[in-house]
Amino acid sequence: MKQLPLLLLVVLVMTAFAPEPTLKLGLLKYSGGGDWYSNPTALPNLAGFCNDQLGTDLNVNYGTVEVGSPEIFNYPFLHMTGHGNVVFSDTDAENLRTYLVAGGFLHVDDNYGMDPYVRLALKKVFPDLDLVELPFDHPIYHSAFDFDNGLPKIHKHDDKPAQGFGLIWEGRLVCFYSFESDLGDGWEDQEVHKDSQQKRLEALRMGANIIKFAFEGE
Repeated sequence: MKQLPLLLLVVLVMTAFAPEPTLKLGLLKYSGGGDWYSNPTALPNLAGFCNDQLGTDLNVNYGTVEVGSPEIFNYPFLHMTGHGNVVFSDTDAENLRTYLVAGGFLHVDDNYGMDPYVRLALKKVFPDLDLVELPFDHPIYHSAFDFDNGLPKIHKHDDKPAQGFGLIWEGRLVCFYSFESDLGDGWEDQEVHKDSQQKRLEALRMGANIIKFAFEGE
């Protein structure tokens, strides 16, 4: 039997007897002027998809939490997105590092234009770690659905191949960074971005993989 990360185990125990799903995905709010609030329908749709396809019991109403707040420890999974600048204070970086080391998981999804800023912010969180591109046989690409060619390409952006990067702390993937893919736009309601049903399904399936991996690991 797989050992659950301590943070996830605590949250599950706290919510086990709740009358409705209280296990929520968290949307990370950060400073710097970037639009952390973009893609408002993404996480509700992803939670609903995971409930249908994976048998999870996620609340479809996500929580918004500031990166420096102790409230991040109420969320075993954090999602971060945007188009522009990202700034972490020293307190923010220390808080997020403590959260990730304790068993939390961060998914960063570049919504276009976020890349140079988020790399600097993550370096502040883990100065000794570098983002590494994950091989296509990594479990995150196969935890629920198989993506033999790695991260799916959802939006054109700079017309570069989609890439999935990770921060690995003591052998554990604590942060997954999806670049040149735009999974969050694919999770949104169809009328928002006019993505095809096939593209939306690819995005949702990859999102389900990330959720499953974050909750269960390898």
